[in-house]
Amino acid sequence: MTFRLDGRNALVTGASRGIGRGIAIAFAQAGADVAISARDEVKLAEVAAEIEALGRNAVVVPADVLDGDAVRAAVDAAAAGLGGLDILVNNAGGNSFSSPLAAMRFSGWQKTFSLNVESIVHASQAAYPYLSQVDSSSVINVSSVASLAGTPFMAHYGAAKAAVSSLTKTLAIEWAHAGVRVNSLVPGWIETDLTDFLRDSESTEEGLLARVPMLRWGQVHEIADPAVFLASDASSFMTGQQLVVDGGLSVMP
Repeated sequence: MTFRLDGRNALVTGASRGIGRGIAIAFAQAGADVAISARDEVKLAEVAAEIEALGRNAVVVPADVLDGDAVRAAVDAAAAGLGGLDILVNNAGGNSFSSPLAAMRFSGWQKTFSLNVESIVHASQAAYPYLSQVDSSSVINVSSVASLAGTPFMAHYGAAKAAVSSLTKTLAIEWAHAGVRVNSLVPGWIETDLTDFLRDSESTEEGLLARVPMLRWGQVHEIADPAVFLASDASSFMTGQQLVVDGGLSVMP
């Protein structure tokens, strides 16, 4: 039963598709009521319908995480709609380009940090007053294996996700006294629409998977289930940690 989330209220950002959607649905299956946030209101409505079909409450709070004021308003709306907040999943993020650092426009670097790091700061600051009011709460920051090693042509993304890992450790220390646990979930190559372009070329896909000892793509549920673990009492003595789910990619020499 420690893996259950009955009676918990969760907010998941970037929940309209992919990993965020998977986490939101998994939380509902585990018994939580879930607020979901992203830019696409139509897709959010579809996810909300899936949550409600599981017998759980769903609250839709559209927001662009590049807008700090919108993020803070979404957190407040989620807490109001759910009647409180026990779990925050900072999943929104990503990367839209690759470039060697010497040729990279600084505006691209700044946008990547705004999307992947500053959005977490806005959401976490806004959520803390709610999270600290409950006996045990959890923040899950979704990082990436790009944070664990050098990332040629993606220095901006790797550095941003490394900052997420550092922020996670610091918040874990600062918030432990209030009963707020803070951990990061570190996915490897996961089969979602965001990685479809990597499967368009057979040679590209083979090259990527050759570095994964399990020789396959991860599935969304293989990230969503560990998120349930981090949100639940099953991980009650775990904070400031990186839970790497990558098929062994990060341990390759």
